Amino acid sequence: MAATAEAYAHSHRDVNGGWLRPAVFGAMDGLVSNFALMAGVVGGNVGHQAIVLTGLAGLAAGAFSMAAGEYTSVASQRELVQAELEIERLELRRNPNEELAELAQLYVERGVEPQLAFAVAQQLTADPERALEVHAREELGIDPDDLPSPLVAAGSSFAAFALGAMLPLLPYLLGASNLLPALGLAMVGLFACGAVVSKVTARSWWFSGLRQLALGGAAAGVTYLLGSLIGAHVG
Repeated sequence: MAATAEAYAHSHRDVNGGWLRPAVFGAMDGLVSNFALMAGVVGGNVGHQAIVLTGLAGLAAGAFSMAAGEYTSVASQRELVQAELEIERLELRRNPNEELAELAQLYVERGVEPQLAFAVAQQLTADPERALEVHAREELGIDPDDLPSPLVAAGSSFAAFALGAMLPLLPYLLGASNLLPALGLAMVGLFACGAVVSKVTARSWWFSGLRQLALGGAAAGVTYLLGSLIGAHVG
């Protein structure tokens, strides 16, 4: 049995880590929001210096905002989980028999024969820390040893947002005088981001890429039109 299990062993991708979601969201948000922001300013018919300043300000403000938001969100979630774990730890100490019966009943509801379910629950909860881990997994659906890190989430979000926001800004930093180079680079970036996301989803790379391209292009187009209207009115 052990040899068969070892021969069949396979691995899965990490779906609980705290870096993937903020990194993907940060890169797309940085690219879309900063390109849309710059497109709106370009539509307002301002000078090259104002466009560059707007892009740099959007990059810095967005990256810090995303990082702060991710840190607060993940830290709050982690604190909530730890509070629930503390409640469960206290219940295990105060009412061990009731908690044992509760765990056994969970296994019974999943189709395990009652006597076997009780024996398994009893063996799994013999050690207090392992008992807490088992109850956390079964009742709360969490792994106490694999909670996302606020610092990892914040760092991933900051770096990814800055990278995405830099793409439409780069042509202007290199001396571009119109929106076309930034548009081309942003479109390539949007499609690439969507295609990369497909690697961790069930979607095809071309569908994810085209979807992100359409959404980002629509956001930039609307912002450009608003900038043109506002610029013309103010002018």
